[in-house]
Amino acid sequence: MFDAGEFDVCSVVYNRFKSAISQVVTEQQLIPFAPPAAHRTRTDEADALAIYEYEPDEAEILADLLPRNLSVQIYRALLESTASEHGARMTAMDNATRNAGDMINRLTLNYNRTRQAMITKELIEIISGAQAV
Repeated sequence: MFDAGEFDVCSVVYNRFKSAISQVVTEQQLIPFAPPAAHRTRTDEADALAIYEYEPDEAEILADLLPRNLSVQIYRALLESTASEHGARMTAMDNATRNAGDMINRLTLNYNRTRQAMITKELIEIISGAQAV
């Protein structure tokens, strides 16, 4: 479709895994291939002027490598998204477990206070009844 001119740019947007509690929304241009920006040094400039011979020719190598590069970039985006999802699920489950523990502690404390109040009330009734006799 790109060769037919049906679109100009193809980008993929995915969640890049940073840590279990942090994911970064990332947009990456797939087509046309955009090499990452790198710092140029003197050796890079000298290499750029060098002449290399390729066997088979450059067009054939690119025709084979570019589709592979595209599929690897898509696969990497899928893996990063999956890792981000698992990290988010792990964090959510950890928070849910912690919240459930806090809720159990509050309910246990409330139950114990209510039980203690009932025992105290019964003791007061028994003592009041004994004093009345």
